[in-house]
Amino acid sequence: MDNKLHRIKAMELQDRVVSADEAASWIKDGMTLGLSGFTRAGDAKAIPYALVRRAETEQFKVNVFTGASLGSDVDKLMAEAGIVHKRVPFQADPAMRRKINNGDIMFVDHHLSQTAEWIRAGVIEPIDFAVIEALEITEDGMIIPTTSVGNSSVFVKHAKNVIIEINLSQPELFRGVHDIYEPGKQGQRSPIPLTHVHDRIGTIGIPVDLEKVRGIVFTEQADSPSTILQSDEETEMMAGHLLNFLRAEVASGRLTNQLAPLQSGIGSVANAVLHGLVDSEFHDMEVYSEVLQDAVFDLIDAGKVKFASASSITLSKEKMAQVFGDFEKYQDKILLRPQEITNHPGIIRRLGLISINTALEFDIYGNVNSTHVSGTRMMNGIGGSGDFARNARLSIFVTKSIAKEGIISSVVPFVPHVDHTEHDVDIVVTEQGYADLRGLAPRERVPIIIENCVHPMYREQMRAYYAEALLRGGQTPHVLEKAFSWHANLATNGSMLLSE
Repeated sequence: MDNKLHRIKAMELQDRVVSADEAASWIKDGMTLGLSGFTRAGDAKAIPYALVRRAETEQFKVNVFTGASLGSDVDKLMAEAGIVHKRVPFQADPAMRRKINNGDIMFVDHHLSQTAEWIRAGVIEPIDFAVIEALEITEDGMIIPTTSVGNSSVFVKHAKNVIIEINLSQPELFRGVHDIYEPGKQGQRSPIPLTHVHDRIGTIGIPVDLEKVRGIVFTEQADSPSTILQSDEETEMMAGHLLNFLRAEVASGRLTNQLAPLQSGIGSVANAVLHGLVDSEFHDMEVYSEVLQDAVFDLIDAGKVKFASASSITLSKEKMAQVFGDFEKYQDKILLRPQEITNHPGIIRRLGLISINTALEFDIYGNVNSTHVSGTRMMNGIGGSGDFARNARLSIFVTKSIAKEGIISSVVPFVPHVDHTEHDVDIVVTEQGYADLRGLAPRERVPIIIENCVHPMYREQMRAYYAEALLRGGQTPHVLEKAFSWHANLATNGSMLLSE
């Protein structure tokens, strides 16, 4: 035990070390938990596992708040154990997704920047236990996080009790890369003093009231690797179209070859598109995002990105071994912040970000659906894409033009669920091309989207729909009884292609 206790430098806490099962026994039916974790990084592991074990002999349910998705199969195991009543604000697990869509788990889907505000204002359930993964606890009572910050700092501040999981497998070199800033209550706060991506404005750890620390658990389990896929022909084509758009912006004088700070959403497509910048002429770039994925470190390694700020680091297995094995190389190029800072609307607009996020589908006017398959079945959640889309200098959405070998078109007459309205979307990109929607009226947008973004197998079908819609008139022409006919045909006949 002594070789572990050096991670607890606040001496008065060293006698609070307990087993995960004992700590989990304090959590009762109906309580609300604030778990650390953001996109499979820095997530609490031991206490959720212990709760799942308890569920084998005891019936109970808890509310689970996090930063974003959890790794280590935590969401999966908790969902299958039937112990989750409400989940907030994001998840990405198939087992939990099924429970949500069946109505067995209540899911509150909202912008990732808002969770902290809701907790601070007391408009959602108060947090009974914050369970936070850490590298160590400092002498002056700060929790040093691991590979993510997420909502951990607001959980710690507002929870009635705190359980700290000290993970001995996480790289100690992460000490010093965190920047924890508390903005204060709305109506009483000062401007957030962040004017450059590299600005450090807070503390290196999360301040904690030592009286609230109920117990400390030691763990030794690495983060789950990300599930991103390698780029393919279509994503490389999308990257090429995006590069051409950025080159046009440079040629117009609106950008330079340093571009503007970049944000890229989580996932394979956004990561692959960002990776396209590695061999480009763009240089000395900065990243201000939620998550640092493989592509960001490839850009750092290539000398293209000079600094990156985010709320978590989420890497593939191979990239994790490389980056964490040589982390000194990156220590002075990275900051990890609370998600209410990385996703803060005012900072996004102040820094003038280029925001790249993934759509499930978009329609002929530029409305984007990023959450609901066929308008009703939740996938993961809106995450932070809305924080960035509404406030970025350039709001870009990318998706392949077709899915499932062509039975689904990702460009439709009208999206059946709107996460990002046409007012918040600047550029849409598929492997077919891109459409720059800025300054265009609805009737100007449609032909460009059809010709540049729709897959050829659906293009004539879309032209026919729009021609009929024009006969109906209106600022935004639609044939309402046919607006969702593509989705209806998919449900009935197994394809969005309409029969002759």
